[in-house]
Amino acid sequence: MLNKIIARVQAYIHSEDGATAIEYGLIAGGISLAIMAAVFLAGDSLSAMFGSISTALSSAASQVGAGVS
Repeated sequence: MLNKIIARVQAYIHSEDGATAIEYGLIAGGISLAIMAAVFLAGDSLSAMFGSISTALSSAASQVGAGVS
């Protein structure tokens, strides 16, 4: 009886079930951190770029509207 308990405890300790899931979780966490860092670093320049595009489009629209009138 005691040998069976000891054998089950040792099997539980040496079991690697779930290790792959933990590894995939760590990989997914690392990828998400990389994405967040990229967005944080590029966020201001993207905002400035979209702002300049918006200004250029509104300027072009006002020029087209002035030419049609």
